[in-house]
Amino acid sequence: MTTMTTRLALFALLGACTPTAPPAAHATAWIADVTTPPITPASPTIADRYRGIATTILAHARADRGAYQKLAVLTDRIGNRIAGSANLDRAIAWAVETMAADGHAAHTEPAMVPHWVRNAEAAELVTPIARPLRMIGLGGSIGTPKGGLTAPVVVVHDWAELDAKQAAVKGAIVLFDVAMPPFDPVRGSGYGTLVEYRTTGAVRAARYGAVAVLMRSVTAHSLRTPHTGAVYYDDAVAKIPGAAVTVEDAMLIARLATTGPVSVHLAMDAQLLPDVLSANVIGELRGAELPDEVVLIGAHLDSWDVGQGAHDDGAGCVVMMQALTTLRALGLHPRRTIRVVLFTTEEYGERGAKQYAKDHAAELGNLVLAVEADSGGFAPRGFSIAKPDPTKPQNLGVAPTERAAARLADLATLLRPLDATRVTTQYGGADIGFLAGVPQVALLTDGRTYFDIHHSEADTLDKVDPEALADDVAAVAVLAYIVADLPERLTSPTR
Repeated sequence: MTTMTTRLALFALLGACTPTAPPAAHATAWIADVTTPPITPASPTIADRYRGIATTILAHARADRGAYQKLAVLTDRIGNRIAGSANLDRAIAWAVETMAADGHAAHTEPAMVPHWVRNAEAAELVTPIARPLRMIGLGGSIGTPKGGLTAPVVVVHDWAELDAKQAAVKGAIVLFDVAMPPFDPVRGSGYGTLVEYRTTGAVRAARYGAVAVLMRSVTAHSLRTPHTGAVYYDDAVAKIPGAAVTVEDAMLIARLATTGPVSVHLAMDAQLLPDVLSANVIGELRGAELPDEVVLIGAHLDSWDVGQGAHDDGAGCVVMMQALTTLRALGLHPRRTIRVVLFTTEEYGERGAKQYAKDHAAELGNLVLAVEADSGGFAPRGFSIAKPDPTKPQNLGVAPTERAAARLADLATLLRPLDATRVTTQYGGADIGFLAGVPQVALLTDGRTYFDIHHSEADTLDKVDPEALADDVAAVAVLAYIVADLPERLTSPTR
């Protein structure tokens, strides 16, 4: 384990690099499955002004494989990167060194993060048959008592059924057998609704006296691979262990429960240790005329402790890094600064994002746009611009005008070669969501298969298409450059 002293020394050293030339519930990764209609572009004045340079950026980025090469190092050489781990420390060091080698001003900014350790874990059916279950502890879960626990299982399919069965829940393990529907291009994946069972199920079941919860993995296609993710607690409610089982095992338990009692043995040695020091990674291409005004392009560097964190969110990180490198390689220096922020510890508590917003509160008025990539390295389909969200007070100030959305749609017409012209007003991003009052945009991708591998051992480099990843770089580079170079802000009342 890396000591805090070592971490401090590491980040102090890295911070000096210069160019060489429920917390709230875990936010939904945004996929191109929106149900709102696309925004109609304004008259294409932005597109007309920047068509030539956009064509140059697209050609360069689409022919380049720098993002995939970076992702190969991050995934194959470093691997998964859970908060508090040595691998996350290595990824932070790698990101600073890599951006500095590409010529960007690069440094770190410290943030304290949770340190949860999985340790040994297992589950098995005890009655009516003896059979091992494929399981994975939910991130942040407490452990079971030493030696584990054995209890009857109560199967529920929604919150109403949990309430109806509360008398049977006391002393039992609750299985949330909530199925994710197949991906639908209109209705989407359903992840945003289903994930609430994973994040809050332990609290709601514990209120009725449950001793543990099992969650059917949040995926439509499990292939007997369990999917993890965060579970959150309420200090006013007893904390109970939480784990995910595969779709197949959840369905097995549910079938058995229709014919008689079912019991499961669950053993988890998970520990939540004291917070440790981590860091956000910052890289910049300084603006030529308005360097204090910033277009922020960000992703999260951490992942869960399974797989390689390739799509979630290694792909987002290298897309943002390579977008900056693409512009520098082409000698393009926009009026404003473009800043890459690789946030630490989004997966459990969004600590890096919260710290960044706190540290940079005084300059939020100079952030002209924040862009996030956290929907995998699939082919780009366009952008979503955040709308006010009454459930997130920090987002109440995010009120993109119709003009701003239309201008973004105008800009996106330049991405027709990528089939990435859709712009909708819906969601921005988990990390950039803490930048109060700043216009927030999410990169939309064709993530039809994203949740097949999300938060699982299957999230590995071989699932990433180098061409799609390069197209993501192209889309972000065009967006970031144009917004940073416009004479006026994207939200300006005049064109």
